[in-house]
Amino acid sequence: MPDTLEIRFPAAGVEAELAVTEATIRATDLRQFPVGGEPLATFDPGFMNTAVCHSSITYIDGDAGVLEYRGYPIAELAEKSTYLEVAYLLLNGELPTAAQLQEWELLITEHRMLPDKLKTVLAGFPYDAHPMTILMASVAAFFSFYPDAQNFEDKSARDLNIARLIAKMPTLAAFAYRKGKAKPYINPDDKYGYCHNFLAMLFKQNERRYEADPRLIRAMEVLFILHADHEQNCSTNAVRSVASSGNDLFTSCSAGIGALHGPLHGGANEAVLRMLREIGTVERVPEFIEGVKAGKARMMGFGHRVYKNYDPRAKIIKKSVEDVFEVTGVNPLLKVAQELEKYGLTDEYFVKRRLYPNVDFYSGLIYEALGFPPEMFTVLFAVPRTSGWAAQYQEFITDPEQKIMRPKQIYTGHRTRAYVPMEERA
Repeated sequence: MPDTLEIRFPAAGVEAELAVTEATIRATDLRQFPVGGEPLATFDPGFMNTAVCHSSITYIDGDAGVLEYRGYPIAELAEKSTYLEVAYLLLNGELPTAAQLQEWELLITEHRMLPDKLKTVLAGFPYDAHPMTILMASVAAFFSFYPDAQNFEDKSARDLNIARLIAKMPTLAAFAYRKGKAKPYINPDDKYGYCHNFLAMLFKQNERRYEADPRLIRAMEVLFILHADHEQNCSTNAVRSVASSGNDLFTSCSAGIGALHGPLHGGANEAVLRMLREIGTVERVPEFIEGVKAGKARMMGFGHRVYKNYDPRAKIIKKSVEDVFEVTGVNPLLKVAQELEKYGLTDEYFVKRRLYPNVDFYSGLIYEALGFPPEMFTVLFAVPRTSGWAAQYQEFITDPEQKIMRPKQIYTGHRTRAYVPMEERA
């Protein structure tokens, strides 16, 4: 017998049994309960307890600290796969064979270059423009160059434009970075893999060939894998919402970039670095912890909207921190971060509140060690998240259950009022 939720509403004389499937009820089933002439609805600011779709892409168990892409544990993927393997997995549901991966990598390599006219657009941005602004505007502009993206019901056209976007994002991000540094653009090099090529376009100077340390390339691969998707977060919801009105991939993903640009979503690792600098030394950590407990300071990089356990991505990033610092030298702020983590894992105040380190706690240290300015941190989030956004976009537009997004509101303003002529207004 299926589970049901029995509801009695004596004021309206209505009783009903609502079907419970997958731990949810259909919100529209509540319409049968009239309240003051209006159908009953739920009030859920921030979608704290509302499921908006069925998805088979990413699974999270926040209480257990589990993250899986298409059923594969994130730790295994980060250890054994490349970013492009994971991107293929997110988009296609299965890990690629050797032949499929080779074909996929060739497709990405083929589409790395930016349109020449887009470079002219990029040249028009001021040198101090935020790179996320450049990224958002340029991705939206891609639709002007690839109008076949509107044929999203055609799988071949959809696949091509997804490949175009994933291929061009590192090039676009590197162009935005070098523009801010007043350095000439570096075109992609077909001899390099995805992450090696990204580092070359960012940091190549006058050398004939840019050879990155394999440990840095691998660290970038791992960071990209960890950030590839994360279920129905703010930016993914933005992508799906914009797609719901019939938009193309590029327009929808530019909305995701805009959502990610917000400091409450994509800027947390920058806030962690600011916190570590303010603390300064290990000796000042106890004083800072007491300030947190007294409500005078915030512990950035701890706690998560979804995870009520140790963020599985944070465990993996800790190893990457060690690998990167072997190459770049140890940032003295690492000891401050490690001391804070000890408090987070052992102090009753934090344990009781389940405030464990999240993915942002260590990632900023890696980005800084690699030579990125803080304004690039969110860009480094957006580049890998493109594959997740594309997978979510694809899933949304092929899902017959989905409709144009149109949440309800609770109106709190004035009702019908008499118009007041100008001369009578106070």
